[in-house]
Amino acid sequence: MNFRLLTSAAALALAAGAASAEYSLTILHTNDFHSRFEPISKYDSTCGEEDNAAGECFGGSARLVTALEEAKGRLDNYLLVDGGDQFQGTLFYTYYKGKLAAEMMNKMGYDAMTVGNHEFDDGPEVLRGFVDSVEFPVLMSNADVSGEPLLADAIMKSTIIEKNGEKIGLIGLTPQDTDELASPGPNVIFTPPADAVQGEVDKLTEEGVNKIIVLSHSGYKVDLAVAENTTGVDVIVGGHSNTLLGEMDGAEGPYPTMVGDTAIVSAYAYGKFLGELSVTFDDDGTVTEASGAPLIMDASVTEDETTKSRIAEAAAPLDEIRNEIVAETAEEIVGARDVCRAMECSMGNLVADAMLDRVQDQGIQIAIANSGGLRASIDAGEVTMGEVLTVLPFQNTLSTFQITGATLVEALENGVSQMEEGAGRFPQVAGMSFSVDPSAEPGSRISEVMVGGEPVDPEATYGAVSNNYVRNGGDGYKMFVDAENAYDFGPDLADVTAEYLAANAPYAPYTDGRITVME
Repeated sequence: MNFRLLTSAAALALAAGAASAEYSLTILHTNDFHSRFEPISKYDSTCGEEDNAAGECFGGSARLVTALEEAKGRLDNYLLVDGGDQFQGTLFYTYYKGKLAAEMMNKMGYDAMTVGNHEFDDGPEVLRGFVDSVEFPVLMSNADVSGEPLLADAIMKSTIIEKNGEKIGLIGLTPQDTDELASPGPNVIFTPPADAVQGEVDKLTEEGVNKIIVLSHSGYKVDLAVAENTTGVDVIVGGHSNTLLGEMDGAEGPYPTMVGDTAIVSAYAYGKFLGELSVTFDDDGTVTEASGAPLIMDASVTEDETTKSRIAEAAAPLDEIRNEIVAETAEEIVGARDVCRAMECSMGNLVADAMLDRVQDQGIQIAIANSGGLRASIDAGEVTMGEVLTVLPFQNTLSTFQITGATLVEALENGVSQMEEGAGRFPQVAGMSFSVDPSAEPGSRISEVMVGGEPVDPEATYGAVSNNYVRNGGDGYKMFVDAENAYDFGPDLADVTAEYLAANAPYAPYTDGRITVME
């Protein structure tokens, strides 16, 4: 597909003549917040109060409140929207489900949001409770909810709101494969995005609305395609792919990315940025100017004390979860650094087995876990959620993708390339086995790779699961960055491991020779 991408500029002249009455609107936006009510580190994981006080943390609801109050104070005409996936990602969601998200979004004054796939993680019932609690519309155009009683009268495809005397049309969009990514149940039918958006654009246009914004939890590539294959869409506020747009390091494209007259924006994830797009429309509702940037929520943004206190209060009951007994183990599950970074270890087998077990029914055959993600052992006896979180503290999510056998071998070579240094890239695996010769040159250490009991085929394609850090090139696994059909936003690895332990309790730790280290 050929996309006509125009780079952003402070004044993007898209109209031939001067408009007789221009209309300006600033769109403030977030996406993929994933319950990060507390500040996060530069690695998007938990950031303690000591580091926060030292100015090393980002985001958190208290900073967003301050930033939004400041923005609203200087803007004449603004809209605050969210691109979906407020749910899931921390213990706050485990405990409160959607209640704390609703409270904070109401406090911040959101005008609308779209449904993300994680909003369905606990089925239609929890989503309905959230929708009933928020003071703004929750939208989703590309799903038929008429057969689901809990949602049929709760979620609209689109809505019209008025800002400074002008009607703005808002349309929601969610991943078409949400039925595979979450738990919407059998009664919600998901449909192709461009067709759904065009249908709503046509309805809104008939009602005299000529300024239309799509809140799209569908990923940057889908947003480009929707812009290319629809007419009448002025702005797409993105989500799902955690895409950062702008001029900073790590950005995947300009902010906004223009496809024809359509401005596409996205603000990464986890409340680390607040997107701010200023748009000017002519009389016909065509975008004549579009400019802005994601504003980083770093230590220069002071935390709102009232909000900070409320989040601290909400965090108190989470200790109950940390103390919750999730399973029992017959003996110690060894996760010691010096063991797991040099050979097969029982903690590595547990985590890799848990990952593979969760996604095996999706055509996934192998699991690879980086040993650097395993931070502790678990003693014999009762296992608490706190112990699991100590082993897996990074809030990593399951990532599924497809690779060739040749890429798999390349990945294993990377994994064992720094064994002598005790590097965290050493691979713990499931669904496969291999041999490693530490005395050989790095790049030539791997042999006897077997998948499902058969020798690996370099030409064949295999379904793989890892964590989002590894899939995105962490620990040297750069060969996974461009993997086919990658999805990085599965459930939290700690939750997956705890549930696997519980399902197999009392758990018996083991090694079975899946990794052979040659003498």
